[in-house]
Amino acid sequence: MTRRSWAVVVPLLATALAVVLGVLSPARAAAPGAPVNTVPPSISGTPQVGVVLTADPGTWSPEADLYRYTWLRDGVAVGPEVWSTPTYRLVAADQGHRISVQVRAHNTSGDSDPVVSPETTVVAPGRFTVSTRPGVAGVRRWDRTLTARPGTWSPAPALIRYQWFRDTTPIKGAVRTTYRLRVADFGHRINLRVTGFRTGYVTGVAWSGATGRIDHRVGVRKRFTYSITTRGRITANLATFAQQAAQTFADPRGWRSAGYQFTRVARGGDFTLVLSEASRLPSFGPPCSSMWSCRSGRFVIINQTRWLHASPAWNAAHLPLRDYRHMVVDHETGHWLGHRHSSCPGKGRPAPVMMQQSKGLNGCRFNPFPLPSERWTSR
Repeated sequence: MTRRSWAVVVPLLATALAVVLGVLSPARAAAPGAPVNTVPPSISGTPQVGVVLTADPGTWSPEADLYRYTWLRDGVAVGPEVWSTPTYRLVAADQGHRISVQVRAHNTSGDSDPVVSPETTVVAPGRFTVSTRPGVAGVRRWDRTLTARPGTWSPAPALIRYQWFRDTTPIKGAVRTTYRLRVADFGHRINLRVTGFRTGYVTGVAWSGATGRIDHRVGVRKRFTYSITTRGRITANLATFAQQAAQTFADPRGWRSAGYQFTRVARGGDFTLVLSEASRLPSFGPPCSSMWSCRSGRFVIINQTRWLHASPAWNAAHLPLRDYRHMVVDHETGHWLGHRHSSCPGKGRPAPVMMQQSKGLNGCRFNPFPLPSERWTSR
């Protein structure tokens, strides 16, 4: 190539390179006649994860045909430039940082210089919105299963945890989506606490409404009436005897769990509950003896000595007298209901209430209430 040719080519290459660099460089000077900013851009919206921020491009002269926005996190672009998109939803990565927006205006003459808005305050963690509170589905009877409904959360938590409460006390280990009601829940209300977690969000907590009081395992299937009388010289408190017998009949662990309701009447009734001096028990006939309580015909007879002092085996095990009273009333009433004596179902297992626990356990454990297998009657 001749010297004269080079003299023509070199200026052309220089011009082309200047054009390319002008296109690629974001800091290039505005084209003549391009918009010039007179009022800086600004940002509206709460700086909080999950919230949408909106950019106001400010004021430009001459007016722009369109704007290009680049969102900045602590001055660094958070993503590619987006044409005509003045909104940005804050994400978890923005928490703890400040956000600003860079605006470049454009008209037929070209692009303006970039202008950056003031920064927001530090972005706070987001907060859940619970539009539908958690709920509890299922039958409110002990021995039934309740199922948690987490409610409707926005945004959806990445992780949800559950805690079941008996009234206001957390139930140990009850942290699953289902909860099998226990006899300890009888008469109480069940609450559910749902906790939501998501990166960038304050931990959310929502509660179900309390359930109604937990009822007996089953509804009333049969109703029985009974009266109370005495035989012989009574030193025990008769009012306490009547009260505690009624409590045993109504206890959710007792025959009530089979659906049997017992109501005391002044006289007569389906059977008679007797508190008897020990020496008078044989007068009821076989199999009654002065040593133990028994059942004879319509009479359910409680030996006063046992009522006051339990049995030697019971006392040797250091068990509560109140539980012995539950056991003896349940056992003798069980005979009236039609149950025969039972044997130990296996070493270490609870004894059936119809087992003669006062005489021996054969490896079973003392138990004052009917087992699930005993909840039936021939009456």
